Parts: sequence; C-alpha cells; structure tokens
Amino acid sequence: MFRHLLVPTDGSTLSAMAVKKAVAFAHETKARITFFFATPNVESSLYGEVSLMRTLEPDLVDQFVNQRARDILEGAESVAKDASVPSASACGVADEPYEGILAAAAQHGCDMILMASHGRKGVKGLLLGSQTQKVLTHSKIPVLVYR
Repeated sequence: MFRHLLVPTDGSTLSAMAVKKAVAFAHETKARITFFFATPNVESSLYGEVSLMRTLEPDLVDQFVNQRARDILEGAESVAKDASVPSASACGVADEPYEGILAAAAQHGCDMILMASHGRKGVKGLLLGSQTQKVLTHSKIPVLVYR
C-alpha cells in the first residue's frame, strides 16, 4: 500500500518516538523512508538574535544548523538501519517547516507523511502554530500523526 514514507524530524523526544514508530510501520509494510529535517531560513528569521549572529558570524550559524541537521538525520537513519529498513535523509530550507515538508514529500515521491504532533492547544498553539496541522491541511497525500 504505502511504499515510501516521508518522516520529518526535529530532534525532539516526541519526534524521536515518531521515528521509531515510522520505522516499525515501514518494516511491517516493507516501505522505505526518507527522513527530513526542515532547516530554518535564518535570512527571514523573526528572532533578532539569529539575525545578529548571522551578521557577525554567518559561517558559524550555518555550521551549527548543518551539524544539528546531520546529527538528527544520522540518528534517525541508524534506527532504520538497525531494523533493516531502507532509508535516506534530506534537509531543506523553508520559511515555514510545513512548506519544506510538503516540498520534500513531492520531490522524493513519497506516498505518505508520518510525523509527530506536539499537541499544543489554546494560546500556545495559536501563537506557535501547528506545523502538523498545516501539513494536514495542505497535503495531497495521506498523513499519519503520532502523538
């Protein structure tokens, strides 16, 4: 049924648990996985300290972001390898993570997205926005949410 899953991960505890569930699902269905990390677009960041750091030490910011992405994706691929699930990883820059997730799913030919939801509600959910909700709203392929 599902042959290629996109599994976005941000390195959080809940996201790491979703990676494990995705690997188990892929193992059962004989699917392959592309793990994805949405790299923030620091050029359009709302956070002043990131803009200031980028102005003072642009290479340092890029190194930090790229190393974080590599560490998270390597950890996810290790989980897949231990379960003998074929996997790859990718990262992409996006103003909003959900945009990067949807673009990656299309680019890699995925037929399902499996991702975590932090379950923020109320004012916190309104202010921070739910990337999972945005993926659910805009995705043209099925989305399985782990919470």
